Parts: sequence; structure tokens; C-alpha cells
Amino acid sequence: MIRLLSHWAMRTIFSLSLLVTGSVCLAQQPAPLITNVGHRSTISLNGPWHAIVDMYDVGYREYQTLKPSADSGFFRNAKQKNKSELIEYDFDKGESLNVPGDWNSQRDSLLFYEDTIWYEKSFAYHKKPNTRVFLYIGAANYISRVGVNGTVLCSHEGGFTPFDCEITSVLHDGENFAVIYVNNARRREGVPTVNTDWWNYGGLTRDVSLVEVPQNFIQDYFIQLIPGTRSQIAGWVKLSDAAAEQRVTVRIPELSIEKTFVTDKSGVADVSLSAPGLNLWSPEHPKLYSVHVESGVDKVPDEIGFRSIEVHGRDILLNGSPVFLRGVSIHEEAPYRPGRAYSEEDAKTLLGWAKDLGANFVRLAHYPHNEHMLRVADRMGLMVWSEVPVYWGIEWEDPKTLANAENQLTESITRDKNRASIVIWSVGNETPVSDARTKFLVSLIDTARKLDSTRLISAALQIHKREGTTRIIDDPLGAKLDVLGCNEYIGWYEGTIEATDSANWQTPYDKPLIMSEFGGDALSGFHADSDIRFSEEYQEKLYQHQTPMLDRISFLRGTTPWVLMDFRSPRRLLPGIQDYYNRKGLVSKQGEKKKAFFVLEKWYEQKKITP
Repeated sequence: MIRLLSHWAMRTIFSLSLLVTGSVCLAQQPAPLITNVGHRSTISLNGPWHAIVDMYDVGYREYQTLKPSADSGFFRNAKQKNKSELIEYDFDKGESLNVPGDWNSQRDSLLFYEDTIWYEKSFAYHKKPNTRVFLYIGAANYISRVGVNGTVLCSHEGGFTPFDCEITSVLHDGENFAVIYVNNARRREGVPTVNTDWWNYGGLTRDVSLVEVPQNFIQDYFIQLIPGTRSQIAGWVKLSDAAAEQRVTVRIPELSIEKTFVTDKSGVADVSLSAPGLNLWSPEHPKLYSVHVESGVDKVPDEIGFRSIEVHGRDILLNGSPVFLRGVSIHEEAPYRPGRAYSEEDAKTLLGWAKDLGANFVRLAHYPHNEHMLRVADRMGLMVWSEVPVYWGIEWEDPKTLANAENQLTESITRDKNRASIVIWSVGNETPVSDARTKFLVSLIDTARKLDSTRLISAALQIHKREGTTRIIDDPLGAKLDVLGCNEYIGWYEGTIEATDSANWQTPYDKPLIMSEFGGDALSGFHADSDIRFSEEYQEKLYQHQTPMLDRISFLRGTTPWVLMDFRSPRRLLPGIQDYYNRKGLVSKQGEKKKAFFVLEKWYEQKKITP
């Protein structure tokens, strides 16, 4: 609690006096982004979209060279005016791709494709008075550009966070069309960079919709429990237009709370609520309250849980009490079918398996997952580690790469800050130690703290030093983190399984540790002696030796072994065993629980009693 409150008080945008009065330290998103889209007036554009595969970027190069008035270019969806006119593309004659969905799993010919695909969809819309319309895209991997009715309106970089652009001025009353350019080519300066251990799924991978809002609407809000309290709620509401003296009302009917606030000249109203008798959110009691934010004719409902997450020495405190985070890492891989997960049904299946394991915590690696995962985690009572794709080697000294990473972190926090399930923001995974890397990640940590001081900050580190059988977690980044994360693979990438029996762990930091990765591969259904790699018996034995070692770590406060379910990866080449899949899952893609699943389940049952 002391550490978190000191971070809270140090924010340049949040003074100690504001802490006393109850304002929450969460800066407004500098670029417009409508939040809580699922509870607003929307028109889904999901379904089949026409698609053109354009590996040489012909369409975009043509667009760049044309005059703005030219009636050609892929964004303009041009049609022949006469039989002699040369137009070398036609969306209507092309094949379709389903949205949401990655293109890799929809056609065999696109499994390994990494470049540009153009999407086009025609839709009818009838204009409404005093209504603004935004095109909202849940995620497009990786670089995307959006046009409506031939006008290019916005662009975005980053494959796992939402973005929107206002289309009110270009909409026709009747038939319209949207064209979206998506390019998933890996780039050295990108975030993530060229080398990852997951499939580079391309396309419009999450929901796409039209969002209708009033002229002056509730753009964003943050309403959470003040850290260290049990009944004081605070935050802010941001209106779309910067105007002072606008009335904003927050209601929580179940608590008989209704209070009105007034915006400042930037269109932001500070919120402070006293809530005696508040039932706090926890895995055992995932209480969500119906919260209503209203201003003028705009009314936005939400379901929000209130809980406190803090660190005191080497303990993690949930609602003031020590907690052991019984977790598992999860990739955004779809169960039972190929491709990326995106639906509420996917989320219920994946998180349901985590609950079967006895988990109260999940690490959503290595990028922000779809919003359904967070909403379902809220309802199921699963705490969440949310991560940005700063993974392995990044261009640490390139300011554009840092700006990209900071923007993705900002968009992730902007979308998910009201989700009670998120208790940790993670700024990276397995990043090699260097001065440039540490400076880069410290900048991300500072960004996260300025945006949200109600949650803890971590990163998945690697063992930095060994002395005999002792592993020492002394990464200099640890000094800046609230919670240490560490990935270790004793028995798989390092030494033998039996090496865990003598392994000890130390750290110079008086902080809690989450062992953020450990494990080994097993092909579901492959049974052999326990010394045969890739057998279920080998993976089972590895977990049987890992858990006693973990019990000996005095500062261990959680684990998220790698990984819940097998997932596709281009780095996994062994025919007949891997076949482009990382097989470290405790569950196969078809839901078959491997033998190691039950070892971890039994250990987690014990950790409920003796954390």
C-alpha cells in the first residue's frame, strides 16, 4: 500500500491534495477513442467483406500518386464509366473474408501470407438528426488505413488495440461503402518486432461497427475505487467537446447513489463518490454494479466492479488481504477451430478451462486481448495480467518505436481501465538487459503510472545471474516494478527436470514475485516414458518437480505457467509433433486436458489453503 500510494502522489497530473479529496490519477486519452462501445448504439459491420490480396501494395501506391480528385484508386472503389476505361481491380468480383477473423485461417493459400489485403463492404445507412457516426475497429493487424465513400479518414498502427474515425461528414443517406487497407508485414521497428513465438495473424481480427452518438457525447470515463480505501470511488468523465459548465451525472442505483458534477473548460468533470456498504469485487465474489453515466441526451450504462489491489513488502493485497495468484498464461488462440480468438464464446471456453484448473488469475500474453476476455473475466472472477507486445528484441533507441509502444499501452489502458479484473499492467516480455532497453521500459512504466495509478506494474523478466544452483532475479528494471515477473524453463530449455530439486531463488528487491512462465511441450495423446520429450508423461514429471521448487521461494506470490492451450507458431517446426504449434499447452486446441493439467490443479487446490 505504501509503495502504490507514493506512486499515486508522485504523478505530475495528480497532487497529494487531490488524493485527499478523491480525484483519481488517470489522464485523458490525447487522441479521441470512444470507450464502452458495446453499451452504445451500434450497427454491426461484421460478416463477409470483399477482399483483394495485394502483396506488392499496388493499390496504395496508386492512391499515393493520384490527385485527390481522381476517380480511381482502391479507396475509391472505382467502377468503369465506359468499356474502354482501364481499371485493374474489382472488389465485387473478388472472394470474401469474414470479419472478425484473421485471413490466415480462412484460406489455405493465406496461411503464411504477410503483406496487404484490402477489405471492402457496402452498407446502407439513413442519416439521423443531431447524430454523429464513427467507424469503430476492434483491432486490425498491423498497419491499417480507413476510407469511406472514397475519402481516407484515418490510419492506425498496432494489431491489438481499437481505434475509430468519425465518418459523419462523408456518409450518404442510403448506400455507402468502406474500404480498409490492412498490412501485417513484420517490421524491425515495429511493436512487436520481426521475431515472435506466435502466429502473425493478419486482417480485421475483431468486431467492426458503426457507433452512433449525440452531437456532444460521453467520450470516456474512469470510475474506480481509490487505492487504500474500501468505500471511496473517484474518477472523471470526459465529454467529446471541450466546454465548461456541462452537467454530468453518475448513478449507481443499487447503492442509491446519484450525484451530478460539472465539467471544466476541457470538457472533463472530476468524480468523487462515497459508497458505504460497498461489496468489493473478488474471485470468490465477483460483484459488478450497474453504473450509469449521463450528460444531456447521452446515457451510457456499464457494469463495474470495485476492488483494491496493492503491494506491501513481498505481499500482494487484494482488498487489503494477502492473495496468492493461481494463474496460467493464455494466448489469443481460438479453441476448437483454427485462428485467432475473438468472440465471447471463445472467451468463456478459455477462461472456463482456467477456472477448471483452480485459477483465480490469468496472464493474457503477449498483447492486449479482445474486450470479451476482460468482460468475461470480470463476471467469472478472474484477475488479469494485461500486456503490450514489447517482446524480445525491440529497436530500443528508435523514438518512433517507443512512441508506437506508448500509444499501444495508452490505447489498452483507455479501453480496459474500468475492468475490475485487470490488476497488473505489464510493459514487456523477456527483453534482454541493456541501458537502452531499461530506459525504454522505464518510459513505458512512467506512462502507465500517469494513466492509471490504481493498478500494479510488472514485466516478465529473465534470470539475470546465477551462482551455483541459485538463480538471482536482479534485473535493474525490477527497481521500477511493483511486482517482479520471471520466466524460467528449468527442465526444458535449461538443464534437466531434476535440476529443479536443488534450485534456489533470490532477489535484492523487497517485492513479490510472479513466476510468469515455466513448462515444457507435450503432444496431446502421445504417451511414453517420462524421460521422452514431447510426451505427456515428460510434461507431467516436469510439473511434479517444478511445484516443490516453487514452494521454496519465500517471496513467490503467484504463477502463470506457459501455457493454457496449444497455439500456432512459425518457430515450431518438428514434423509430426509440433507442425507449427507450440505444444506447451496444458490443454489441446480440442479441449483435451493433458496429464500435467491435473498436477497443477492439485497444487492450486493446496495453495488455496496454504498460500
